[in-house]
Amino acid sequence: MASIFETLHEYYDRLTGTTGGLGYLVILALVAGGYLYTSASFMSSQEHNRVVLSTSKKDDTDKEPLRNFTITQLQKFNGTNDQPVYLSVSGIVFDVSDGRDFYGPGGPYEKFAGCECGVALAKMSFDSEHLNDFDGIAQLNFGEKAELEGWIDKFTNYRSYPVKGRLVPDKLLPRADHIWTADELALHDGTQEIPTNYAAAPIYIGAGNKVFDMSFGGVSFYGAGGPYQKFAGKIVSRALAKMSLDDDDLVSNDVSDLTEKQLGIMNDWIKTFEEKKNYPIVGRLEK
Repeated sequence: MASIFETLHEYYDRLTGTTGGLGYLVILALVAGGYLYTSASFMSSQEHNRVVLSTSKKDDTDKEPLRNFTITQLQKFNGTNDQPVYLSVSGIVFDVSDGRDFYGPGGPYEKFAGCECGVALAKMSFDSEHLNDFDGIAQLNFGEKAELEGWIDKFTNYRSYPVKGRLVPDKLLPRADHIWTADELALHDGTQEIPTNYAAAPIYIGAGNKVFDMSFGGVSFYGAGGPYQKFAGKIVSRALAKMSLDDDDLVSNDVSDLTEKQLGIMNDWIKTFEEKKNYPIVGRLEK
C-alpha cells in the first residue's frame, strides 16, 4: 500500500538532498510536528464541519459565496492549465492553491487534487480506492476519525486554506428523470433552508425541457443579489432565447413563436449549462 510517509520521504530527499537516515529523520520531525498540532483539538465530524462552514461565511463576506460541487466539477480544479487547486476533506472543499508545491502537479499529494480525500488522509494512504470514497468516512475507526479531524483543523486553522463550499455526492442529487411542475420549481429559488451536506440552498431553473441546479457554481449570478436572481425558481427558456429579464418571459416554456436564431441562442445557453458549467441536471419540466 502506497503510504503518505513513503511518498514524503522521496519528495524531501529530492528537496533537501538528504538520503537514508537523515532524510527519514527530517520526515519524522515534520510528520510528528504536524500530528501534534493537528491532534490538539478534536470534535465530532458533523460538528466540526458546521464550524468550518460557519466561520467561512463570517470571514468571506466580501468574497464569492459558498457553492456546491459535483465530483465532475471538482475534478477540474487540479492545478493544471493555471487552474486553482481544490480538494475535499469529508465533503468540505478547500482551496489549497497556496500549497501548490504539495498538492499541485509534481507535488507529493498531487493525487488528492480535485478529489474527495478524507478517507485517504485518515488512513495516511495514497491508494486510489481511498479517493472519492464517500461511504468510507462513516466506516473509519476512532483513531482514523481523529486523524481526519486533525487534517480538517490543520487546513482550517493552521494553513487557513479558504473554504469554497461542499462536495455533494451524486447519490444525494434528485434523479435526472424527476418531473417538476412550475409551482414546485418556484420552491427552489435559493431562499429555502440549506439541505444537509450542501453549502448553499438549491437554485433551480428550467431551460428547454431540463431543470438545472445553479447552486453548483452559479450562486453569485442566480442567488441573492445576483444579476440573474429573477431566474431562480423559474422557467427561463424564453428569457434565454430573447436575452430578456422581462417577467412575461419567465412564466411559460412555450417557444413555438420564437425565431430560429432565438432558439439557437437558447440551445447555446443550455449547452453551456450542461457541458461547460456542468450544472447538475436534477429533473425535467412538466410538459
